[in-house]
Amino acid sequence: MLARHGQTEWSRSGRHTGHSDIPLDDTGREQGRLLGAALARFTPVQVLVSPLQRAQHTCELAGLSTARTVPELAEWDYGDYEGMTTAQILRQRPGWSLWRDGCPGGEDAAAVGRRAEAVIASVADVDGDVVLVAHGHLLRVLAARWIGQSPVGGAWLALDPATISILGHERGTRVIALWNDGDHLLPPRPTRTEEAPRSLPG
Repeated sequence: MLARHGQTEWSRSGRHTGHSDIPLDDTGREQGRLLGAALARFTPVQVLVSPLQRAQHTCELAGLSTARTVPELAEWDYGDYEGMTTAQILRQRPGWSLWRDGCPGGEDAAAVGRRAEAVIASVADVDGDVVLVAHGHLLRVLAARWIGQSPVGGAWLALDPATISILGHERGTRVIALWNDGDHLLPPRPTRTEEAPRSLPG
């Protein structure tokens, strides 16, 4: 099971946030608490978390107190593009793609894929649910590798803050059973008695 950390100031503004240790903002902290409520129906036997504080704090707010820090779950290293938006990068380097071109001074998709594969190998034989609390691009790469796609396959797997995704098996084949589920972040629907009264024709 994958859980992306809650919102930060940088994620809200679209800035590439790799190894910069940016904290959750107020919305991100509330998302962490809501994530915990959604995860309460599961009983994980292992919880692994990125060393960066936005993931660590999300983990704490979600009540995942037994988490073990795993360096390989850190976000993609954006190198020279750290803190920049895609629009800013494209002004410097027209046609650039993170997935195809990687980041000067940082990682490319293959390097992130190797880290993701190490995490997968470490939990592949665990009997029971495992929760990974980490980052958008890293988790997208990990999901792609789980189903046998190249790391670049993560480009087609959009992932929002504080969402839940489930990787599993179907008839012996690795599958993505649930992806980018954020229902727990939506406001509760009003009950019928809470709905505004409707005027009757007449």
